[in-house]
Amino acid sequence: MTQGPLSGITVVDLTRVLAGPYCTMVLLDLGARVIKVEPPKVGDDARAFGPFLKGKSAYFMSLNRGKESIALDLKNAADKAIFHDLLARADVLVENYRPGTMEKLGLGWDALHAKYPKLIYAAASGFGHSGPYSKRAAYDMVVQGMGGLMSVTGHPGGPPTRVGTSIGDITAGLFTAIGISSALFDRTRTGTGVKIDVAMLDCQIAILENAIARYFSTGQVPGPLGARHPSITPFEAFKARDGHLIVAAGNDALFAKLCEALGRADLARNPLFVTNATRTDHAAALRDEIEQALAGKTVGEWLDILDRAGVPSGPINDVKQALEDPQIAARNMVVAIDDKDVGTLRMAGNPIKSSGYADPTTRGPVPDLDGDRARILKDFR
Repeated sequence: MTQGPLSGITVVDLTRVLAGPYCTMVLLDLGARVIKVEPPKVGDDARAFGPFLKGKSAYFMSLNRGKESIALDLKNAADKAIFHDLLARADVLVENYRPGTMEKLGLGWDALHAKYPKLIYAAASGFGHSGPYSKRAAYDMVVQGMGGLMSVTGHPGGPPTRVGTSIGDITAGLFTAIGISSALFDRTRTGTGVKIDVAMLDCQIAILENAIARYFSTGQVPGPLGARHPSITPFEAFKARDGHLIVAAGNDALFAKLCEALGRADLARNPLFVTNATRTDHAAALRDEIEQALAGKTVGEWLDILDRAGVPSGPINDVKQALEDPQIAARNMVVAIDDKDVGTLRMAGNPIKSSGYADPTTRGPVPDLDGDRARILKDFR
């Protein structure tokens, strides 16, 4: 198992698909032991999601490497007794069922807290354990739409566009992991576990940042702006001779450096562009000026020039280019697992780097459904 700040912490993982498994993957990468409790025969729904390698889901593998699996039917008395054996020695229980499901099984927060007062109970769901939508089902795209995120994504006048990754699930997973970590620290002071209740919809509101600030300060409802930042200019994708690049000149000093690098020092003195506020008011005019200057050279040439000038800039990589970037390699952000059926499979690494612990280049194997039953029963019964 990976050594880390959570070494010695045992997590019982009742989650499936993405939000919960992403949370427990983060905890595992920080050193926790994660025991994945799955329904018999079918297991986590994600085992049936493509792409597949030799009959195994690469999607499932990428989220569940290093975990252990035991299949339990929580409606079966014998299996439920095993589950209680796990909880008696565990530090954390994570579940992402629809609210009310655990209570029907006699495994809700109130019942478990009375029996295991030190256990931290973390629930990630679409709408949380309170409020009028609590019992509704939700998927990532549902909360992206309801949470306002899709309304500020895409280009003006374009069709509704989801963010290109499942950010509704992933943010819920991250916030749940943060809640669990804080609860573990709190337990060292109080000796008592708490319930962590994270809603995917809440998380979408939490990450709206600038859109919320603009709405509450101006009363105007933000809309999509394409690649442009709503209140910092220039801060978007610009066209050069052979493609686009990102330029982010976030203050007046950087804007002056950009203008010098472009050979257009006059732009920094133009009354339309002299401050960030005026640049934002005249963003379209400034974009035209910048793209006229960029048209003379390639993306690669401009990136070299802007880097030497100290202007934040970068290419627009596709996934292949991003994964092959030398900075990504240097930061160990692509790691590998060795699977007995698939062989070596590469996947995303852990972005949390700690001076106190190594960051291995490999991760533990992906569990077969119920594949760790014997070891788990030996350790917990």
